[in-house]
Amino acid sequence: MKYLCVHAHFYQPPRENPWLEQVELQDSAYPYHDWNDRISAECYAPNLAARILDDQQRIVRIVNNYSKVSFNFGPTLLSWAVEHAPTLYHGLIESDKQSQKNFSGHGSAMAQAYNHMILPLANSRDKKTQIRWGIEDFVSRFGRLPEGMWLPETAVDLESLSLMAEAGLSFAILAPHQAKAVRALKGNMPWQDVTGSKIDPSRAYLCNTPSGRSINLFFYDGPISQAVAFEKLLDNGEKFARRLTGAFSDSRTWPQLMHIATDGETYGHHHRHGEMALAYSLDYIESKKLARITNYGEFLEHNPPECEVQIYENTAWSCVHGVERWRSNCGCNSGRLGWHQEWRQPLRGALDWLRDAVNPQFEALGAKYLKDPWIARDAYISVVLDRSPETRARFGEEHFRRKLTASEQVEVWKLMELQRHAMLMYTSCGWFFDDLSGIETVQVIQYAGRVVQLAEQLFKMPFEGTFLEKLALAKSNLVEYGDGANIYERYVKPSIIDLEKVGAHYSISSLFSPYGEGADIFSYSVKRLDYHTAEAGKLRMALGNARFTSKVTQESEVLTFWVVHFGDHNVAGGVQSAEEGGGYQDLLDRIRDSFERVDIPEVVRLLDKRFGKTYSLRSLFRDEQRRIVKYILSTTVAEAEAAYLQLYDHHAALMRFITRLGTPMPREFTAAIDYGINSMLRRACSNGELDGERIGAYLREALASNVMLDKTTLEFSLRQKIEALAVRFASDPSSIEKLDGLRSGLKIARQMPFIVDVWSAQNHVYAIQGGLYERMRRRALRGDSKAKVWLDAYLQLSELLMIRVQNS
Repeated sequence: MKYLCVHAHFYQPPRENPWLEQVELQDSAYPYHDWNDRISAECYAPNLAARILDDQQRIVRIVNNYSKVSFNFGPTLLSWAVEHAPTLYHGLIESDKQSQKNFSGHGSAMAQAYNHMILPLANSRDKKTQIRWGIEDFVSRFGRLPEGMWLPETAVDLESLSLMAEAGLSFAILAPHQAKAVRALKGNMPWQDVTGSKIDPSRAYLCNTPSGRSINLFFYDGPISQAVAFEKLLDNGEKFARRLTGAFSDSRTWPQLMHIATDGETYGHHHRHGEMALAYSLDYIESKKLARITNYGEFLEHNPPECEVQIYENTAWSCVHGVERWRSNCGCNSGRLGWHQEWRQPLRGALDWLRDAVNPQFEALGAKYLKDPWIARDAYISVVLDRSPETRARFGEEHFRRKLTASEQVEVWKLMELQRHAMLMYTSCGWFFDDLSGIETVQVIQYAGRVVQLAEQLFKMPFEGTFLEKLALAKSNLVEYGDGANIYERYVKPSIIDLEKVGAHYSISSLFSPYGEGADIFSYSVKRLDYHTAEAGKLRMALGNARFTSKVTQESEVLTFWVVHFGDHNVAGGVQSAEEGGGYQDLLDRIRDSFERVDIPEVVRLLDKRFGKTYSLRSLFRDEQRRIVKYILSTTVAEAEAAYLQLYDHHAALMRFITRLGTPMPREFTAAIDYGINSMLRRACSNGELDGERIGAYLREALASNVMLDKTTLEFSLRQKIEALAVRFASDPSSIEKLDGLRSGLKIARQMPFIVDVWSAQNHVYAIQGGLYERMRRRALRGDSKAKVWLDAYLQLSELLMIRVQNS
C-alpha cells in the first residue's frame, strides 16, 4: 500500500497588545487591519475553499484542503480567529470532523505546544504547562483529545517527548536530520546510524525515553518539503503531485507513507495560489489512484512501528546548529547581510533572570491563597479559555485554600497572568529574525514588561532596574535603536496600561463617540456612574465618574475624569481615583462656571491643580487614536479635496491638452489630477450604488492623463462592495434583481485596470450549483419562463466569475 500525507503547520506570532489582549492596527498590513487579517485572507480562508481549474482556467470544483491534509493551528492564532475570523474558525472545526469521516475516525487536526516556546530551552515546569495548555486548548475547540502534537520549530528533547507521552499524546513529527539511529523492534538487532537525514521517512518509529515512556515519531521527507517551501514546486499542481508520488519505491516491502511538512502559510501566503496547487495535486493523486490520502493517526492504527529510533536532542527543523537560533549568534537568520545576532543570548539571559527572580515570589505569595501554585498554573488555561464567573468559581473551588475576598482573588488572577506572560515572553519568533528591534522581538519584550508590571504590583519589589541592566547587554544592529533597554523605554514603557490609562482613553474618546451606560474597551469593562458634557464655542468638555474593571484580573476602581477639547488636535484630560479626589460635586460646579465663561486659562489651571498629570490624543489606544485623528482631519481633508477638485474641474481641458502635447505637466496640476481622479474613483467604488458609466468615464480620464491609480485602495473598496452584493445575493439567490445587482458589479470589476479579488462571490455563486441551480434548470426545461430568465442570468454570472457550470 502507498499512503500519502501532507502536514501543514499554521502559525502566526502572537501580536496582541499584552494589556489589551487585542491585535492593534498594523499599517504594514494595509489594506487589512493587521497581519493576521491579511494572511487569513491570503491563506487560511482560501484553504477552506480551494479552486480546482480546468484547462480554460475555469473553476470546476471548490474543495476543503483542511479535510484532506494533516494540520495544526497555533492556539494563540485560533484565539484570534474565534473573534475576528469566525467563518474560518468554525470551518476548521468542521474540517476536523470531516477528516474523521475520511480517515477511519482519526481527525487531521493536531495540537501544538501552547505559545510556540522552544521546549528544549524551557525548564521542566514550563514544558509541562505548555503541553498541558496546548492539549486543553485543543480539546476546548475541537471537542476531542488530540492524537499528536506539533513541537514548535520541531525543537525536541527526550524530556519533552516523555512529557507528551505522559499526557497521552501518541505521536510527533520531526525533520529527518533529527534522527540519530534506528533498529528493528524485534530480534535484538544493532543500531544503524542514520545521521545526515539518512532515515527512511516512509514508516513510523517508536522512541523510548529514559523515563520508560514511549512515543511514535514520523520523520518527514526533507527534500520534497524543502522544494515545496523554497523551490517553486507549487507553481504547478500536477508537477507537485508527480514529485510527491515519485518518492515511493518499489523496493520497499512494507506499507509506505510519503509525507511532507511545511509552514501552512506556504499554501497561499508565501506562494500565491499555493492552496490551488495543493488541492489539484491531492485530487490528481486520488483520481488516478496513485496513493491513498491519509493522516498520521489513521496510518498508525493500521501500521504500528516496527522500528525504534534514537534522536539528536536539542535540534530543530530551522536551525542546522541545533537550537542555537534561539539563544546565540549561530549564523541562522532571515538573510540580512552584515548583521549579527549577538543580541540573542543576552535577551534570553535577561528573560531567564526575570523568570527566575519572580518564581520564588510567585510560590511564596501563591501559597497564601492556593493549595499548590504550580498545579493552579497548569489548570489556569480553563480561565484563559473562558473568563466567565462560573469558570472562575470552579477554579476557585479546586485551587483556593479558603474563601478569598475580592481583593485576594485579584491577586490570584494577577499571579496567574504573571505566569502566563512569563511563558509568552519565550515565544520563539522573538529570536528567529535578524534584529532586536524587529516587531516579533519587541513583542516578547512587551510580554516581559507585563511580567515586570505585575511582579512589582504583587511583590512590592523592584524588578525593572535589574532587568533593564541585563537587557542593555543586547545590542541592535541599528544605531538608532541602541540596545534592549532603549527599545524597552521606547516601545514597551509607553505601551504599559493601567486602569488610569483606560480611564483617559474612555474620557477622551467619549467626546468623539459617546458611550452608553456600559461599555467594553478591549479587555476592560466600564460602567458609567455619572457623566456631564458642555460646549462653549469651539470648546467641548466631559466630566464624570465610572467604574473601570479588568476583565482579565478583575481589578476594579471608580475613577473621576475630565477632558476638554480646545479644537483641532488639542485635547487635555485628567483622571484620578474618585476616593483620592473627593469633592466631585464642587469640582463639577467650578468647572461649569469657568467653562461657561470660556475662561480657558482657568479651565487649564483647574485641570492641572486637580489632576496634575494630563492626557492627550497620544494617550488613546492605537485604533481609536487613528479613528479620532481621521475625524478631526475630516474637515481639513474635505477642504483640501474640494480645492484639488475645483482646480481639476476648472482646468481639466488644459491638463488634457498639455498631456496630448507631451509637455511635462506642472507638479501642481499633476497633484490635482492624481488626487481628484483617485478621490472620485474611491467614492464611486464604495458608494451605495455602483455606477458603471461614471466609473468608466473616470478610468478613461485617468488613462488619458497618465494618472497613477491607488490600485490597492480601489481594489479593496470594490472587492468589499462586490462581497456585499454577493452576500445579498446569497441571502435570496432566487431573486433575479439581486442576481443582476451582483452581475452588474462584476462587469464593473472586469473593466478595472487591475484584478479585483472575487473569491467570496465565487464561493456564494458556486454554492448553489447543486441545489437551486438544478431546480431552476429542471423548471426551465419544463417551460417555466421565469426560471429560464434566472437560468440565463446565472450562467452569465458564472461566466463572469470563471465558474464552469455542470449540465449547462
